[in-house]
Amino acid sequence: MTKPTAAADSHHHIRVHGARENNLRDVSLSIPKRRLTVFTGVSGSGKSSLVFGTIAAESQRLINETYPAFVQGFMPSLGRPDVDVLEGLTTAIIVDQERMGSNPRSTVGTATDANAMLRVLFSRIATPHIGGPQAYSFNVASVSGAGAVTFEQADGSTKRERREFAVVGGMCSRCEGTGTVHDVDLTQLFDESLSLDDGAITVPGYKAGGWMVKYYSESGLMPADRPIREFDAQQMSDFLWKEPTKMKFRGINSTYEGLVPRIRKSMLTKDRESMQPHIKEFVDRAFTYVACPACDGTRLSTATRSSRIAGLSIADACALEIADLAEWVRGLEEPSVAPLLTGLAELLDSLVRLGLGYLSLERASGSLSGGEAQRIKMVRQLGSPLTDVTYVFDEPTTGLHPHDISRMNDLLLQLRDKGNTVLVVEHKPETIAIADHVVDLGPGPGTQGGEIVYEGTVTELAGADTPTGRHLHDRVRLKDEVRTASGAWEIRGADLNNLDDVDVDVPAGVLTVVTGVAGSGKSSLIHGSLTGRDGVVVVDQTAIRGSRRSNPATYTGLLEPIRKAFAKANGVKPALFSPNSEGACPTCKGAGVIYSDIPTMAGVAVTCEVCQGRRFQDEVLEYRLGERSIAEVLLMSAAEAHAFFSEGDAKVPAAARILSRLVDVGLGYVTIGQPLTTLSGGERQRLKLAVRMAGDGEVYVLDEPTTGLHLQDVEAMLAMLDRLVDSGKTVIVIEHHQAVMAHADWLIDMGPGPGHDGGRVVFEGTPAALIARARAGERTLTGEHLAAYVSE
Repeated sequence: MTKPTAAADSHHHIRVHGARENNLRDVSLSIPKRRLTVFTGVSGSGKSSLVFGTIAAESQRLINETYPAFVQGFMPSLGRPDVDVLEGLTTAIIVDQERMGSNPRSTVGTATDANAMLRVLFSRIATPHIGGPQAYSFNVASVSGAGAVTFEQADGSTKRERREFAVVGGMCSRCEGTGTVHDVDLTQLFDESLSLDDGAITVPGYKAGGWMVKYYSESGLMPADRPIREFDAQQMSDFLWKEPTKMKFRGINSTYEGLVPRIRKSMLTKDRESMQPHIKEFVDRAFTYVACPACDGTRLSTATRSSRIAGLSIADACALEIADLAEWVRGLEEPSVAPLLTGLAELLDSLVRLGLGYLSLERASGSLSGGEAQRIKMVRQLGSPLTDVTYVFDEPTTGLHPHDISRMNDLLLQLRDKGNTVLVVEHKPETIAIADHVVDLGPGPGTQGGEIVYEGTVTELAGADTPTGRHLHDRVRLKDEVRTASGAWEIRGADLNNLDDVDVDVPAGVLTVVTGVAGSGKSSLIHGSLTGRDGVVVVDQTAIRGSRRSNPATYTGLLEPIRKAFAKANGVKPALFSPNSEGACPTCKGAGVIYSDIPTMAGVAVTCEVCQGRRFQDEVLEYRLGERSIAEVLLMSAAEAHAFFSEGDAKVPAAARILSRLVDVGLGYVTIGQPLTTLSGGERQRLKLAVRMAGDGEVYVLDEPTTGLHLQDVEAMLAMLDRLVDSGKTVIVIEHHQAVMAHADWLIDMGPGPGHDGGRVVFEGTPAALIARARAGERTLTGEHLAAYVSE
């Protein structure tokens, strides 16, 4: 007799009906649960809009709504995605590529809880014993105090007693737990030949006559009308170094503070990456950071560093590579903390399996690449007892050498086999190959995409007439000829991080690709030795920041020549043609939508009824350039706008040049007026590349420029790199993609392994020479995978 099927057993799919987020065109599909589904397609085809912007976003929004209204007030407001129906959703856990914050107190150890476990371990068995877990924390200062306290007794009388307290922390008092101290170049803070009234202070934001300057000029501690070089010693000390002091300022109780400590508090305590460019440039110019001489950069007090287990202090343990630290932990035999040792060893082993064994726990989290940050976040999920969860990954193979991708694939399958639904946005054929189900979006990018062009198995995808299907099993051929170097950029004695006194010549006038497994020393070699030299332009993985008002036109400077062209053609002011200035719709302030950010409800963006989303006042839209209004121009794709501004009445050479660079980097499909917040990570990096290409540098250093690129788009990227080299530039690319390696004129392969097993040049020469060595049996990890990728 057949057992009746329970109704709950029928919910085996996530069903999406009518998704229209961003460029999606009424997308409907059914995604199997407890399977690994890979979403692929050309860059900008709508993958992230479907997976992150629709499925994951709605799951998170629904979960947030289960909290009380008071709690929701402290949570981010999430609007409902533009979709008709979503069924079968489970809790979504997003593991994305957002780089971790650059807070100076955040490290790999604090981000993974490994530091917390180490602190407990040292507080239990280290000798000499100095205190509890906080005595080993560089975020807790040692403080003590004593004084009299008054108690009120039952009979109404009072009683005074002396009380003392003490907190033993591990923070170094000199650097306050940051591991660095800074020296200030006073010549960057003021011009000693000028008076305060004449604008002597050269710090950004301190304008002559402004409130910040009057704070000093009207303090009475120094003359405001005399050049600073005429200050006596006391006046100079008060101006620069005075500790916070209560005083009246214009009849109001206020606190006076010297210029240097004031700048330290207002600028140096901020996340460096969140600073405005001119502030960041000033800080880099005025302050020099060096390792704290009191703690040797360990962040910890002398007492903390004196407490040891098996000869190591907690500072020594955090300085070890994670792979070595895991071995050390497994070698400890102490029954009283056996469960703690087991848990710590498992956590460290998870980091090693993720290909992060070359890192140390003391590594600042802000220095991690996007791929490393994603894998750090992934560690928390591997040991989780949760099942029937939807895990959402954004290109988890980013930053991984082909040798490491198989280990990442094993971890994705491990999550699936625990009974979870795994959704992966990915371009790499190696990861697409392990999928149970594939969803291919396209057929093109931007407005040419947003449709499902294939859904099914990997086997059938290879025969599908889609960009992914056609390129899935691509194998490249080596170039017939490689370019000849016109010179060389010398690197001598490079020893940053794990580099082992490396000497290497980077050829000039050619395309050089620096490769090697993750952690082998590629970035340390190039960024540590070439970045900062005259004529070197760097396009790295740091994210560009933009509000919902920022767009490609504003970020690239494109809007400026467009505004001037509209103004000249119509005889009016350029300010009218900026949605952030005089021409903005007064109702939505130029945003095009009205944001309802109510604390106890999800924020909702509603199209402005006055301007209908066009962002400008009606009278501004009457002005034309080449028969188009400014709103219509901002709705153009970069390719369409390039054609528009290249000829006819609307010809604007300055705008056409900027748009040409956008097309060159593969962003021809991007709407020039769309918010930067809607661009993917790969699109943002290429946007930054388009801006940097406008410079007059001799050498261009690109850090993994294929991030977020589909197989088809890699070809366009290589063509753009060729144009740069052919124009007389030297291009150096740090990259793992085999197609880029094969296209190089010169390869520098770092290794042979990660961390202390790397840091050496294991090969330098042409791709053909590396492949020949690999096929002759002289194998390196890069040579082995490149030989397999290149057709014979």
